[in-house]
Amino acid sequence: MKKGIHPENYRPVVFKDMSNGDMFLTKSTAKTNDTVEFEGETYPVVKVEISSTSHPFYTGKSKLVDTAGRVDKFMSRYGKAAKK
Repeated sequence: MKKGIHPENYRPVVFKDMSNGDMFLTKSTAKTNDTVEFEGETYPVVKVEISSTSHPFYTGKSKLVDTAGRVDKFMSRYGKAAKK
């Protein structure tokens, strides 16, 4: 790796998937005040809502999120036309 091309705060950071608890270690400049113990060492932690271990594209499991019955409303209007 070339010297002097990375910022001063380029360091090992743990990213934690909050939906399933998986963690992985990589280098980053992301700012955080939280820390976590990972593989016997303490690292700064960045909490993310979704990662490759929980994203439907990578896991092959899709989730249908229904907000206020919008899917049911759509199906009642257009579901009959699609079945023909």
